[in-house]
Amino acid sequence: MASTDGTVAEAVAEQTQQLSVQENGVAAAPKPKKEKAPKQPKAPKEKKPQVPQVFRRLRRWWRKLLASAAKLFRRKRTVRKRKRTVRKPKIKVLRDGKEVKKETKLGLSAKKEEDFPTWYSELVVASELISYYDVSGCYILRPWAFAMWEVVQRWFDDNIKKLGVQNAYFPMFITEDVLNTEKDHVEGFAPEVAWVTRAGSREMEKPIAIRPTSETVMYPYYAQWIRSHRDLPLRLNQWTNVVRWEFKYPTPFIRSREFLWQEGHTAFATKEEADTEVRQILDFYAGVYEYLLAVPVTKGKKSEKEKFAGALYTTTVEAFIPENGRGVQGGTSHCLGQNFSKMFGIEFETEDHGKSHAWQNSWGLTTRSLGVMIMTHGDDKGLVLPPRVAPKQTVIIPIPKSSSAPELVEEMFAQVRTFKQQLEAAGVRVETDFRTNYTPGWKYNHWELRGVPVRIELGPKDMENKTVVMARRDTGAKEFVQWDQVATRLPQLLEEIQNDMFNKAKTRYDACVEKVTTWDEFMAALTNKHMALAPWADDETVEEDVKKRSATADAMGAKTLCIPFEQPELPEGTLCFASGKPAKNWALWGRSY
Repeated sequence: MASTDGTVAEAVAEQTQQLSVQENGVAAAPKPKKEKAPKQPKAPKEKKPQVPQVFRRLRRWWRKLLASAAKLFRRKRTVRKRKRTVRKPKIKVLRDGKEVKKETKLGLSAKKEEDFPTWYSELVVASELISYYDVSGCYILRPWAFAMWEVVQRWFDDNIKKLGVQNAYFPMFITEDVLNTEKDHVEGFAPEVAWVTRAGSREMEKPIAIRPTSETVMYPYYAQWIRSHRDLPLRLNQWTNVVRWEFKYPTPFIRSREFLWQEGHTAFATKEEADTEVRQILDFYAGVYEYLLAVPVTKGKKSEKEKFAGALYTTTVEAFIPENGRGVQGGTSHCLGQNFSKMFGIEFETEDHGKSHAWQNSWGLTTRSLGVMIMTHGDDKGLVLPPRVAPKQTVIIPIPKSSSAPELVEEMFAQVRTFKQQLEAAGVRVETDFRTNYTPGWKYNHWELRGVPVRIELGPKDMENKTVVMARRDTGAKEFVQWDQVATRLPQLLEEIQNDMFNKAKTRYDACVEKVTTWDEFMAALTNKHMALAPWADDETVEEDVKKRSATADAMGAKTLCIPFEQPELPEGTLCFASGKPAKNWALWGRSY
């Protein structure tokens, strides 16, 4: 048994030893206890020499630097081992010039003032105007863009029909013999002509050209149809497409291999009749830009170097894009004189039984006009469409709360449908957005990107107050309108927007025209991305020289855009800004598309 002054552990050990003896019958000798050696006193530690504080900090900094370098090295090795994947760039959503996070696939990443080419390329796709096609320089016009072209078509078509012009259609193929009938005309288009040389697997005996323009297609038949002065005037127009293949730097709407246009071809008995029509058509082109598209233009005459190949003279409307300092030929109306009628034998018997060749005109406007409008008015949020050409002039967006009772939501939707009927009766093109799977903010961005001139909002408080909110796309300004005034106020607001957009663009356009009289002033205007209105000798050799001298490493040379019909006073003795020869007129110069 264990002694009373022992520990519990010792008692258990002693009892275990006794049981072992009983089992074996032999008494085991007790194990001697190990005596612990007395602890030796520790020798005092030697004090290390103290490191100055600045060195201790330097040592810690060095260790952190090595640790960071090792971590970076390991991260690079990990990235190399990962499978490479192509990630789509994130598109930023801009609202009032600031990025809005957590939005999906809306907005533009490029800014108009900072990167104009990228901004334009993004805009025409993001706003659902075009899609790129797998043939370079060709584009798909989506419904939103084609609807605007239809507005232009209707307005222009109605006006030319008042003059007695009729629509027709001629084939797009031209035989080589016919195309070569008018030498100067062919030389002007030769680099752009596309040829069909194969039919299936068989080479064609004679290649066939695809029309770059239709003078040589139509005029052989004018010669058949016109026999007498009673057959005149003959005034035809066709809405069609043309192909001009060879060019640099394709730009949607502005420069493409295939584009839509109208081309008018008319024949008259006298030059006076032809001259009158040239100016009438040019006024219609100016109307398309200024009245419909809210884009200012300058009307004028092309120089001899820049006129249409084979024409007697060419008139033009010239637009301008301040962001890149380039002019754009907006539309041209040509007097062909009797040049083509002599080539194709378009001859008629006069009233006094004599013979005379017809006086002819041709004129054309293309989908380029839409590109000019987009460039002029668009901003960092997307399109800004003038009301007269917008496919939809307003969008009505109901904004029910998620907690609203179904009957209240239906009441709100019913009121939206009532507004739509009232506005359509007032001649407004209306869209409604009843989608419930998108937030109001997402819908606002969507319609801002597409350029709808006015957004009408209807929320729970508006239902209580019997008002709506009208928000302008061009300025962002908002106003509250009573329900009974919506159908009268909106048409007024659309007219205000149209006028304000034109006036804003006109102010910018005028600021981009610099009146110069010397070469240094001329080059300074070009450097400022402006046009130059300069006294000129009206000489082709001088124009060619200016184009060469004004070219720089970063920019093309300048050329005459037009000789404006509205001429400033030209004092006697005024010299040409470039040659020093006596000036004959003021010409508008600039770099252009």
